Amino acid sequence: MVDIADIEKSALGPVYPPSPRVVAEAHVKSMEEYRKMYDRSINDPVAFWGDIAKQFYWKGAPEGRVFDYNFSKSNGRIFIKFMEGIKTNVCYNVIDRNIENGLGDNVAFYWEGNEPGDDSKVTYSELKRRVCQFANVLKAKGVKKGDHVAIYMPMILELPIAVLACARIGAPHSVVFGGFSAESLVDRILDSKCCLLVTADGLYRGKKLIELKSIADQAFQILKDRNYSLKCCIVVRHLLEDLDKKGPQEPPKRPSNVAIGWNEELDCWWHEEVANVSDECEPEWLDAEDPLFLLYTSGSTGKPKGVVHTQAGYLLYAATTFKYSFDYHHGDVYFCTADVGWITGHSYVVYGPLANGAPSIVFEGLPVYPDAGRYWDIVDKYKVSKFYTAPTAIRSLMRFGPDYVKKYSRKTLKVLGSVGEPLNPEAWRFYYEVIGNGECSISDTFWQTETGGHVLTPLPGCTPMKPGSVCFPFFGIKPVVLNEDGNEVQGQSEGYLAISQAWPSTMRTVYGDHERYENTYFGKFDGYYCTGDGCFRDKDGYFWITGRIDDCINVSGHLTSTAQVESALIEHDLVAEAAVVSYPHEIKGQCLYAFLTLIKGAEFSDEVVVQLKQQVRQKIGSIAVPDYIQDAPGLPKTRSGKIMRRVLRKIARNDHQLGDISTMADSSIIETLFQLRPASLK
Repeated sequence: MVDIADIEKSALGPVYPPSPRVVAEAHVKSMEEYRKMYDRSINDPVAFWGDIAKQFYWKGAPEGRVFDYNFSKSNGRIFIKFMEGIKTNVCYNVIDRNIENGLGDNVAFYWEGNEPGDDSKVTYSELKRRVCQFANVLKAKGVKKGDHVAIYMPMILELPIAVLACARIGAPHSVVFGGFSAESLVDRILDSKCCLLVTADGLYRGKKLIELKSIADQAFQILKDRNYSLKCCIVVRHLLEDLDKKGPQEPPKRPSNVAIGWNEELDCWWHEEVANVSDECEPEWLDAEDPLFLLYTSGSTGKPKGVVHTQAGYLLYAATTFKYSFDYHHGDVYFCTADVGWITGHSYVVYGPLANGAPSIVFEGLPVYPDAGRYWDIVDKYKVSKFYTAPTAIRSLMRFGPDYVKKYSRKTLKVLGSVGEPLNPEAWRFYYEVIGNGECSISDTFWQTETGGHVLTPLPGCTPMKPGSVCFPFFGIKPVVLNEDGNEVQGQSEGYLAISQAWPSTMRTVYGDHERYENTYFGKFDGYYCTGDGCFRDKDGYFWITGRIDDCINVSGHLTSTAQVESALIEHDLVAEAAVVSYPHEIKGQCLYAFLTLIKGAEFSDEVVVQLKQQVRQKIGSIAVPDYIQDAPGLPKTRSGKIMRRVLRKIARNDHQLGDISTMADSSIIETLFQLRPASLK
């Protein structure tokens, strides 16, 4: 959690005006203009979003009310409906429509590989051809409207192509981050009932080889053991393809001796399949409320939630937030560093940029490989004007100092965006002063997988910026601050961040579990969508995110369920009990700190720690591996047996001010836990 005292201090600090270079051409040039548009979006959302919808292609007309919703469980089933009854196709709107508007020869995606110099690009016309080819491959494999397709791939062009091909034929995609374990992949395939998997032979992240196909093969074996089968697995020849192209004297940019397991009954090569199909594919016309995709996010119960987003509402909101949050104009080149395995990649690498006819960069590598100047090398190479990354990346680059930044011009940059977690004021100033040379507007955005797009954000051409603040609500968002009793508090205040009114891309449900959806997001405060985050609103109306209020921890911008990590740890034969809490991390913002009680007779050792980390890596993925694992002969609990995680957070931080521990059943364990903290923290 962010310290409120620090926020209050920042709130009284300097306010930075928008960049004059941005203001000159901005879509919204003043706060007065913003307030006028915002008020219309809240008071007359049908007219506001209806005007934006005119830019896109639809068939027919909505049935009944254009925009209808219920946020109150006491009034019945929770629902959101937007333009229900009208027909559309998102793929058509983000590709074909741009070609019809004369953008066919414009670049849709630049691809930048892990190694400098390994690059390519695709125009809108070429993108349509390749998307149609793969859509026809999916259809030939038996995929039809309503079927779910799992995608487990590197950040290569085939990833957005696969996503868009699914959208074209009405098969909701479920993208799984290409760093998750076989178990995590299986969980998502089973929960979403996917019929087919698209993957690749492997990838490099920096110097680390990740053998995706090998992980997929492990997943297939688990699926087989659970009596579940897929139609097929389509494999992109990514690492091996580079070897095919090089002559004997030219070293490959993707060096690999990756071994590919092959099942003739299941596996097929992407390049062989697309060579045998037509490059024309008529889009499937879908209802505005048909699902577009499922994307899994961590849940406080440990089981990931399949967030469902639908066609029309998601399209309009992704398109509109992209246009205004980054102040996109024709001629801008946009670079978002996120992986498409996350919602940021869905909304602001694929759908949002394409909906605006923008050229977007798909980046396979890391910010510090081959050195800490990689981002700025890409910025100069493609003349990037709008840039979007995570605080974790900014903080990691701060460690290397300004020299790697100043080595490059960066003169084309105008807007610098941040996403995933609060951008602390120190990192904000480095972003603004060093990376942006004090000449760029900062778009520090708050939103979630569940919201589909930005919820709180400055607008680059009009919002005075406060370092660390996510500023004001985007169009259509009506945020409120609630106290413990669920009452709205006004003025400067701290409390729960909730939203009192639906917006077009509000998630529609948790796949297969609408009751969980209602309880998770609408159960705590009737009549409100609860974000699960705390917030502070200052006297000027600026919002500040204070951190999660549930059992999830934000690690490097990605929510990690403590319950899921604890479950993975407890599966080890030597572990009797586990409790995971957050711990401050200079780069990640927060990391995981685990307290473990071993079974009687077992001895805690470095070897056990290595085994436990490997267990979590295998069960969930590297992102969920605790940075610290501590021996805990016992855990502080209430008399009813509930683990006192608040106390464990204090112990992890070596903070002896424990507060009220009168409800603790046995306080004698406390001093022992302080003494057993990892040596690296003493």
